[in-house]
Amino acid sequence: LQLLAMKKIPVPEPKSVGFMLSYRCTARCAHCMYFCSPEWEDDLTSAQELRRTLEILSHHVVPSPTGPNSIGLNHGLHFTGGEPFLQYERLLKATRVANDLGIPSLFVETNSYWGRDKKRARNKLLELKDAGLKGIMISVNPFYVEYVPFENTKNAIKTGKEVFGDDAIVYQKSYLREFERMGLQGTLNLEEYVNNRGGNLLNSAEFFLSGRAPYSVPRYKVAGMSPRPANFWFVKPCPTPLLREWHNHVDNYGNYVPGYCGGLTYGNIEDLQSLIADGLDSGKHRILARLAEDDMAGLLELAKDHGYMEKEGYYSKCHICLDLRTHLHESGEFPELKPDEFYERIRIERGG
Repeated sequence: LQLLAMKKIPVPEPKSVGFMLSYRCTARCAHCMYFCSPEWEDDLTSAQELRRTLEILSHHVVPSPTGPNSIGLNHGLHFTGGEPFLQYERLLKATRVANDLGIPSLFVETNSYWGRDKKRARNKLLELKDAGLKGIMISVNPFYVEYVPFENTKNAIKTGKEVFGDDAIVYQKSYLREFERMGLQGTLNLEEYVNNRGGNLLNSAEFFLSGRAPYSVPRYKVAGMSPRPANFWFVKPCPTPLLREWHNHVDNYGNYVPGYCGGLTYGNIEDLQSLIADGLDSGKHRILARLAEDDMAGLLELAKDHGYMEKEGYYSKCHICLDLRTHLHESGEFPELKPDEFYERIRIERGG
């Protein structure tokens, strides 16, 4: 442990990043990595903080391999949430500032709830393009379609293609094709969708059992999904995604978030230069240290030292991590566990 305390945890440079304008969303998707929902406060950053964050990121973000005026899911900077279109004026302001600062490959990702009115949708996208936005990513999957009528999504895709051409990306196309074959109209309950597919939720599509998913999805009796003992998941390493330089996030509280690890922060984006140059003191950031040095087994040991009782089974490695971190958050000892409302939402939604 003394050796561990002497080490520094490297902090990756954010070469591509998602800027979360808020955690508030029109939906409460069963798979959401960040526990977003309508219940979150907007807690918008001030105009000054917005500009400062984008100024900092402008020195690090690199463009798509096809150039700064085109986009890629893991390149450039994207505005996200929550649902960024809920605060359209803030999204527009952020786009203008980022463009003025020369940040490349700007795009926004959205659940397209706003796509019902084609004329209004087109006007918004044209205004965003004029402000410097280079593209849009529209999410399509069984989780969003519980909340967003499929007609809205189709309108958003069509309008997005008209405005941004090939830089209007559908994520994920396999679900789009499936819903079109179904002749889907309106919304579709996730339980009904899963039952109609014989319990098979996946469609050769990317899906992470992280965030809300391990607490919500198992109740739908998904085929092949069963809890396993903690050590079953320890063969999948954490340091690689934890320390990667691509597709990390900065939230509206200024937290620099590793990859898709909601509720975990390297520190405040204001301190980015020193974080990258000096790393983190492993003695002060024990959760990050355990994950970086000893992987999940080390984090489990730390949690047990704080009274955690290991459960019989977990649905994924991320499930273990979230459960351990939620327990450790209660002590108030760990500065890397932010924002607090993330853990409050976990406790509420899992029932205590």
